[in-house]
Formats: sequence, C-alpha cells, structure tokens
Amino acid sequence: MAEPAAELQKKLLRKHSHASVQPPGHKSSAATLEAPRGPEQTEYGQGFVQYMIAGSIAGMVEHMAMFPVDTLKTRMQMMAGSSRSSHSSLSRTFTSILKLEGPLSLYRGIGAMGLGAGPAHAVYFSVYEICKERLGGNRRGHHPLAHGAAGVVATVASDAVLTPMDVVKQRLQLLGNRYNGVKNCIERILREEGFRAFYASYRTTVIMNAPFTATHFSTYEAAKKGLKSVWPEKADEENLVVHVVAGGAAGALASAVTTPLDVVKTRLQCQIGIFQRHLTRSSKLWEL
Repeated sequence: MAEPAAELQKKLLRKHSHASVQPPGHKSSAATLEAPRGPEQTEYGQGFVQYMIAGSIAGMVEHMAMFPVDTLKTRMQMMAGSSRSSHSSLSRTFTSILKLEGPLSLYRGIGAMGLGAGPAHAVYFSVYEICKERLGGNRRGHHPLAHGAAGVVATVASDAVLTPMDVVKQRLQLLGNRYNGVKNCIERILREEGFRAFYASYRTTVIMNAPFTATHFSTYEAAKKGLKSVWPEKADEENLVVHVVAGGAAGALASAVTTPLDVVKTRLQCQIGIFQRHLTRSSKLWEL
C-alpha cells in the first residue's frame, strides 16, 4: 500500500507540467485547449510511460525505506499467539531482534519486496490511468466516483502482482524460517504447497485495501483543506510539506482501520500451521 508516495509523486509531476510558461503574446486557441490526447498521454500532459516509471520508483522507495518497520509488524502479528508476553511492545520486539539476530535481520526478505513493488506499482499507475480515462475521470470538473472506481480496479490488479512476493517476503521475515533466501523460498513453496499458496491471502488483501484506499483518500483531502485554513502560507496545492503532513495523517488512520485484516493477511500468507513448530521453538529464545 503505497498511496502516500504514489500520490506525492503524481502531484510533483503535475507541478512540473504546469511549470511551463508560454511566450509573451501567446494565445491558446479553443482547439488547442480541447485537443484530444493520445493514449500515451495522461490528463496532465505527462507521458504514460513516465507515470509508470515514476510510480514504480516511488513504490519501491516507500516499501524498502519502511522495511524494518514492516519486519517488526510481521513479527508481532505472527508471534503474538505463541509468545504474547515477549511481544507486548514495539520497543521490546525491536530490542530482542537486535540482541538475538543483529540489525541485518530487520532487512531479511527485502529482495522479494524489491522484486514485487516495482512491477506492482507500474501496474497500478497504468491500470489507474486507463480506467480513469475510460470512465470519464479526465474530463473537466471533479469526478470522485470515476477516480474511486479506477483506484479499486488498479488496486485489484496491482495486488495480483505484489501478493506472491509479499508472501515470500513475510515468510523470510519470520524468526526460525526454513528458507535460504528468496529463490529457495519460492522453490520450496511451489514444491511443498503448490502455486495456490502464493495467493492464499489475495481476497483478504483486496478486501483490506478497498477500505484502506477509501479512508486514505478521504482523509488526505480533508487534511489538505484543514491545513489551508490553519496554515494558509504553507497550504499551496503543490506544497511538499502539505502533502507530507496530509499523506502521513491519511496513511496512519487508514492503517489503523485496516490493521485487523492485515493480521489475517499475514497469518494466511505465512500459514501459521506450517510454522507453528518453528514459532514455538523460536518463542523460547525470545523469553531468554
């Protein structure tokens, strides 16, 4: 779920397209203003491929920058059942990982996320732009239903690309896992559990991301309006600080709303029955 970084990247691209200044005396004709765009052009004049690349880079940077926090989240969600007391706080989880495994363990599985996040976000932006155009979201005026529907379709498509690598990533994040890297994890899942194991949590992921997207964008727009009233000198439409503050607030609220489903997703992806023996053994180490 990379909506804050993706939205920020899109706003920055829009600002760049608006920065072009017409020469003195130039008058835009109605025909020029209403000229249809080719399929390779988006509503802000940016190339379609450019949006795909920008979205892909933004998604990869977001996921990989926050990867240590994601590792902590995965550990707490999976270990709570077998070692609740030792995972009662974020600080204790973090300290235990550093003490028992070292700081590099916080990045175990980051290769899988790198492989999945780039293509997934490229798919998200391409599908979003295509659907928004087909649904009339690029016409003049505000079209929230078209934008929302395009976002849902884009989320379903991007989750289909990201989910397999998310499964690999989360299994590698667990203490006492049975895998020796990304390649070994993929091979063993295919051999021992079959291809369907990569999509065991797909429906839950889609159900989770639908309210996440709705909560995120509604909060994001509300936060921007609030900043305009209390912080007018920093509330310009293209101001970086506004996007960071509004995006952070929106992401925090959306995550809080969807965390229960995120726990379900993690358990399905890691198949807690398969890992129960390893988790029980590992939990004893955390008690030391």
